[in-house]
Amino acid sequence: MSAATVLRRVAAVRTTDGAVLHAVVDGADDAPVTLVLAHGWTLAQAAWDDVAELLLPRLAAGELRLIRYDQRGHGRSSWGRYADAVGELSIDQLGADLGELLDELAPSGPVVLAGHSMGGMTIMCLAAARPELFGDRVRGVALVSTSAGDLAPAGDTPAERLQLKLAPGMVSAAIGGARALERMRQLLPPSHPRHRKLVRELLYGADATDEMVVAGAEIMHASTVRAFAAFYPALGEHDKRQELTALTSVPVEILVGDSDKLTPKRHSRQLAEAIPDAALHVAGRTGHMLPQERARLATDAVERLLARAVPDRVAA
Repeated sequence: MSAATVLRRVAAVRTTDGAVLHAVVDGADDAPVTLVLAHGWTLAQAAWDDVAELLLPRLAAGELRLIRYDQRGHGRSSWGRYADAVGELSIDQLGADLGELLDELAPSGPVVLAGHSMGGMTIMCLAAARPELFGDRVRGVALVSTSAGDLAPAGDTPAERLQLKLAPGMVSAAIGGARALERMRQLLPPSHPRHRKLVRELLYGADATDEMVVAGAEIMHASTVRAFAAFYPALGEHDKRQELTALTSVPVEILVGDSDKLTPKRHSRQLAEAIPDAALHVAGRTGHMLPQERARLATDAVERLLARAVPDRVAA
């Protein structure tokens, strides 16, 4: 069976507050296990495309059902009750969104979750809010380039204290001037060498190809200034370091690049300490965009989880 025969459908999941989550579902509904991929801040479901491509043989063989979706306020998903006011926006809301997506698109059968950056935090929030899902329904979790908390500046230095003081005003200004800022962004598109240089230095490791950097830059450029500004304080407030118990009941794979500047490897080491049976993988010469930079490493981790989720159906 060729990859071209994989069934695909587009779904729109409406949350209780009226947001619409755009999702793409690949594979047959009767596949033995469902994999759900959650993307990071200012990205979209396309950030997982390289991993999805490597999973095509499993999809074509009927071994797997794959769900990718755009987080609230990202990609083609809407804002719901935060359309006019983002002050109460939290990563907990994204965890609730993921729960509603599972209820709608994967109401039964084993599930494996993988989250990159903010997507990993989304999974942690779901585990804290609905621990009963983990162990029976959710049978494995991959946490990629992510953190359980401690992302906000500590305020120990003058620069950090200034950042904490200015952040709320900066967010309000960015949201209020979003249209003007969007016009300014068009003057420095992903094709511009300076844009690519900035993205490479912030998000990628030494081995990243130019093609990877351009692809990532284009995904982020398609996001909005509003998404960047609105989720910034929510990321700083995210703290699930004492609420990871549900994740100790399922196999967990933790992946991080040794050159990750946004969620440095100390965050992944903290996760591994809190989830003692988790497998920790530190990828050399790799930045924050690990699903792109080390797609095979990420896919291998996911496939190990799939094999353990349904050992009698999915080959290792």
